[in-house]
Amino acid sequence: MKYANALEDVVSAWSRISVHPHRFGGREFLFGAAEVGHVHTNGMVDIPFTRPVHDALLEEGLAEQHRWVPYSGWITFRIRSERDIAHALWLMRLSYLRYALKEAIDPRRLFEQESEELRLSARFKSLLEPFVPKSARAVSVEPLPA
Repeated sequence: MKYANALEDVVSAWSRISVHPHRFGGREFLFGAAEVGHVHTNGMVDIPFTRPVHDALLEEGLAEQHRWVPYSGWITFRIRSERDIAHALWLMRLSYLRYALKEAIDPRRLFEQESEELRLSARFKSLLEPFVPKSARAVSVEPLPA
């Protein structure tokens, strides 16, 4: 439970994130109406991704296939120790980024800044590149708190 709480403390501070009870226990994190992911009280984190990002995460051993919907874009990561919280946050931030880019004043700058902060490999940068709008929006979620 303490790991789930630690994750919630950080994710809930991100711009445009709201926190709600999850229907199967735990807390879910929404960016507007879109689910960024959720954490169960046992420390199991489930996060939706596009299939290409999902597949890359699995291939690189950065997440596990979701136990209930294995052929979807959902991944699972279990927080077993204090050290795992940082990786769970990295995964959540990766999910969060695709929504934040749609609302950013300068999505290209945000993409570059977050790519550096998350230390994204060239592979993950190329998988997230399609989420960078060609033109900027008038509304911003910047600055993004870490």
